[in-house]
Amino acid sequence: MNLRHKKLSLAIKTRGAISGVIEEAATGSADLYDGIDIRTRTDASDVWVTTEHRLQSRPAYQMKKSKSYTLEAPDGGWGILVCIGMALPFTSALAALPSFGLVFGEFLKSIGAETSAMAIITSAFFSSMSFAGLFSGSLFQRFGMRQVGVTGGILYFLGTGMQLFATSTLHLLMAFSVVQGFAFGLMVPTCYTTFNHYFVKNRVMWMSFAQTLIGLGSMLYPIVMQKLMSWYGFRGCLLILTGLNAHAVFGMLVMHPVEWHMRRVPIQPEEQEELKELSPTVVVRVQPETPLKAPREEPTFHTADPGARKLSHADEHMLKVLCSRASSITSLGNWSGPVVVSDASPQMMHSLQASRRPSTMAGAPGAVAPVHAANKSWVRTIVDFLDLTLLKKPIFVNIVLGITFALYSDITFFTMQPVYLFELGYNRPDTATIIAIGAAADLASRIFLAITAVCIQVPSRYIYLAGAVLTVFARFAFNGITEFVGMACITAVIGFLRTWLHVPLPLVFADYLPKERFATGYGLFMFIQGNAMFLIGPIVGFIRDKTKDYIFVFHILNGFMILCAAPWVLEVLIVKFRRRNKIERNNVDHEDVDNQERSAMVH
Repeated sequence: MNLRHKKLSLAIKTRGAISGVIEEAATGSADLYDGIDIRTRTDASDVWVTTEHRLQSRPAYQMKKSKSYTLEAPDGGWGILVCIGMALPFTSALAALPSFGLVFGEFLKSIGAETSAMAIITSAFFSSMSFAGLFSGSLFQRFGMRQVGVTGGILYFLGTGMQLFATSTLHLLMAFSVVQGFAFGLMVPTCYTTFNHYFVKNRVMWMSFAQTLIGLGSMLYPIVMQKLMSWYGFRGCLLILTGLNAHAVFGMLVMHPVEWHMRRVPIQPEEQEELKELSPTVVVRVQPETPLKAPREEPTFHTADPGARKLSHADEHMLKVLCSRASSITSLGNWSGPVVVSDASPQMMHSLQASRRPSTMAGAPGAVAPVHAANKSWVRTIVDFLDLTLLKKPIFVNIVLGITFALYSDITFFTMQPVYLFELGYNRPDTATIIAIGAAADLASRIFLAITAVCIQVPSRYIYLAGAVLTVFARFAFNGITEFVGMACITAVIGFLRTWLHVPLPLVFADYLPKERFATGYGLFMFIQGNAMFLIGPIVGFIRDKTKDYIFVFHILNGFMILCAAPWVLEVLIVKFRRRNKIERNNVDHEDVDNQERSAMVH
């Protein structure tokens, strides 16, 4: 049999910059290729379509029917271990902040430190975390997501060990704020990005499951710390805590790349036929655990010459299908590898080559030369590197600032509450009991949110907004209560609402940002949030030391919570008003067109 084998090189520029080779095979009467693998993915449903052709060297009319299936996100399976792995470091870090005064309060008093020192230490923790989060996307691209997460887990474990030898505020600042804060900043994007890859259909439910585990650990954390402090003292408690925080390394080890655990779902025969009609055969060999990379904007080229080359409608449709397939493949995280397209017609090859030309025919007015990366300014390089173009989006900025103010208000409130209870005359066991009650209410709220998410689908941002508004009213009630029963009840209410500020947080960004920009977008949020807390924290601590009034400080924190709720409510009203006006304008335009058609028919 005669076999002509012709290779045409093609670099398909898509969101992930996939490069590949197009192979066109013209066979005689019998020989065919064996083991062709088709993998495509639709942007809307995160579904990978794979077709395996088992062909042998036989006549074409004896060709076996191909078996097709989709590769879908697990939505369970190994993803459950991902949830557990995410809960381990989050419990260690998030539960440690409300109990910071419980563990380090006596130590700070013994060295003569005031409330401002506690505020500086906690604020520096978030500042260090923010810098790690800012560069997390680039680190994922360079070293891989799982490797960065494991490094963060090891650093977090070492930071706890360094606290054993702390003798001053500076030592505690370096161990807790710098080392542990930076480590936690590496683990947070790793956990959230991996979670978004594993869960697509029921994100709220599974995020609530993970947050329930975190809430359970947060409920037990202050009780365990109080017991360890009474049994083994300050240094002995930190030694045991070092061993507990070593589990963060295990939590990062289970963050497997999602392509290791994709589910195979068979495709119905009619769907398979539609797939064959719409797209040519594409072979994609995916390299496992390829780091994430943000998309880059390509220069656009305008054509003003009517004599310039134009594609037929059929070729244009096939070109769009092929490019959308390749683009969707890269959108999960810049997966790269050789792309082989066979069974493509010569006309399709011609169309693809024509589409790759950077400009129109020679002499066409409006032809634009491509801009080379070497000529980009250093400012543009930084903007692309950190994906700062997100700051041009008003909704993204509103989300970032709102969550930043709400998180600062929430974390600072629960950090100062134990010290405030000591000022009211509560002893250590009563203080630990009240903190545990708030954590138990937090846990109950996470379970409640997980159950309701199965039945009721509410946008994550609306849940966050409701939590912020209700927390404002609960805090006003808190400021007027001093007795134990009332303090326990209002702490339970605030703890219940706290879930609505923490569980939907990553989902707010996941719903707004495309998957390929989630790591950089969330890292940008971490940078802004951490540095805002670092700047605001010492100011609030200074006000507390000068006024000696916790109630005044709590009112300030409530004001920050209002800065989250008010702009978000305003945005919702503006967006709905503009949408309604747009619908009304469209209706008016349709009525005008109908009237013109009627008048034309009359004439």
